[in-house]
Amino acid sequence: MTDTKPLKDAYTLILEAIDLGVYKPGDRLVESELADRFGVSRTPIREALQRLETQSLLTRDGRSLIVASLDHNQLAELYVVRSELEGLAARLAARHATQEEVRLLRGMIEEDRALMNQPQALSRANKRFHKQIHLASHNRYLVQQLDLVHRSMALLATTSLSFEGRGFQTLEEHSKIVEAIAAGDGDRAYDALKQHISLAFETRLRQDSMADARYSV
Repeated sequence: MTDTKPLKDAYTLILEAIDLGVYKPGDRLVESELADRFGVSRTPIREALQRLETQSLLTRDGRSLIVASLDHNQLAELYVVRSELEGLAARLAARHATQEEVRLLRGMIEEDRALMNQPQALSRANKRFHKQIHLASHNRYLVQQLDLVHRSMALLATTSLSFEGRGFQTLEEHSKIVEAIAAGDGDRAYDALKQHISLAFETRLRQDSMADARYSV
């Protein structure tokens, strides 16, 4: 097979497939199957898998590579880092966001109200919203670090937005964040986004607790 895509494309395609839930934690990734799915040769697939393993997004199960999963401690650590970095992004966005960026953020919230009964679609929209705040910080190094954090978030097999009432609550929290950014109030934007992440984490813990209770019955 002739290579039609460079390494970056193979890496991105696999990462997006994990992020979209095509491959979930514990799923085995096979070079030949990935090459057929994405229409590339096995060489860039192999190199992409090695890169993902180095980033701890994949792990070894014997000789096989599987999508990694996060235990409770890893999840808590990830949310601590995410909370601080996202809060900083909101603080900087309050200082640097343009009027156009603020209007875009407000528009996203309004558009997302139509997705209340579609948790997966709302989850994708939520990622776009947060990414826009990252960009509005106008700090490339912070954006790079947040990209790394959000790659690890792809290892979460479910979305907290599927929890009853969480979608509506999320958009209310988003509104508070954007209004603080629009007002140029960095401290308020920082606090609002950190509170938003804290509530998302609490919801996820509640989901996990309920799932564990079902399995133990």
